[in-house]
Amino acid sequence: MPLFLCNSPKPFQTLIPTTLPTIRIIQVFSAIKRRAIKMTQPSVILATASYDHTIRFWEAKSGRCYRTIQYPDSQVNRLEITPDKRQLAAAGNPHIRLFDVNSSTTQPARSFDSHTNNVMAVGFQCDGKWMYSGSEDGTVKIWDMRARECQREYESRAAVNTVVLHPNQTELISGDQNGNIRVWDLTANSCSCELVPEVDTAVRSLTVMWDGSLVVAANNHGTCYVWRLLRGNQTMTNFEPLHKLQAHDGYILKCLLSPEFCEPHRYLATASSDHTVKIWNVDGFTLEKTLVGHQRWVWDCVFSVDGAYLITASSDTTARLWSMSNGQDIKVYQGHHKATVCCALHDGAEPSAA
Repeated sequence: MPLFLCNSPKPFQTLIPTTLPTIRIIQVFSAIKRRAIKMTQPSVILATASYDHTIRFWEAKSGRCYRTIQYPDSQVNRLEITPDKRQLAAAGNPHIRLFDVNSSTTQPARSFDSHTNNVMAVGFQCDGKWMYSGSEDGTVKIWDMRARECQREYESRAAVNTVVLHPNQTELISGDQNGNIRVWDLTANSCSCELVPEVDTAVRSLTVMWDGSLVVAANNHGTCYVWRLLRGNQTMTNFEPLHKLQAHDGYILKCLLSPEFCEPHRYLATASSDHTVKIWNVDGFTLEKTLVGHQRWVWDCVFSVDGAYLITASSDTTARLWSMSNGQDIKVYQGHHKATVCCALHDGAEPSAA
């Protein structure tokens, strides 16, 4: 069936009419500027989580695991560092817990409880005032970090697999198990647009370019859909279909666009159930290299802040550090006893003023 999108009737998207307000966009790109820290500096910390119910902290350079946190009542589905670099958020079932990064305690500093099923996505507004999450209970939630309470809840009507925050800080984009992508206008407090790249094909991962120019959705058929985000008349954002990329034969479990400090190079990383990670040049969507080394599914990946390295997490129980220049793995982090499914990178830099 032909697929179309709000404000841009072109192939590969389904238009779902809505009378809700259109998306507002505020240019707040790079609200927090970060100093590029090289992976070789000792201050770089890697966090990984596994189905063995532990979170491990590693010295990224040496590969030494120096801290292990037991997470006995749930697996951890997603890890995220807070903007102030002080805490690590762990999304489990059905809660979110925050742990102090520079601490020896194994107890969470804070816990957020309101979801009723696996929390699959977690992230933060640029100055850390609020947190967002998405869950298999079919909801997207916004949490006040000071009150530690859920302030808003949006119904997706299907298990939510992924949520990202647009750099304008006023729109959340979610993807669910039924193949729906929804744009949540935080100013209007409503869903402003709904896209269906492939009917009944789960959207596994979403990523937005650091400057808000592109959004990519990856699904269970190994396909990436790319839209160019354009500033429309007044406050309207236009989504323009740009490219359809058949990246893998298996599931894509994570897609990730490279960070600001990687410019002028712009890359898309896709991690797959076919045991590989592929690196694509965004200018033309040509394959740059394939990262081969994991023995099982690759669940997650994260770029270093300078874009020179990529870290991956796999069902083979390991995490790996890869050089983006030659595609070789230069460090293997071994210690988990079951599948390693998510990772986060603390680059050691202090956030500077906007």
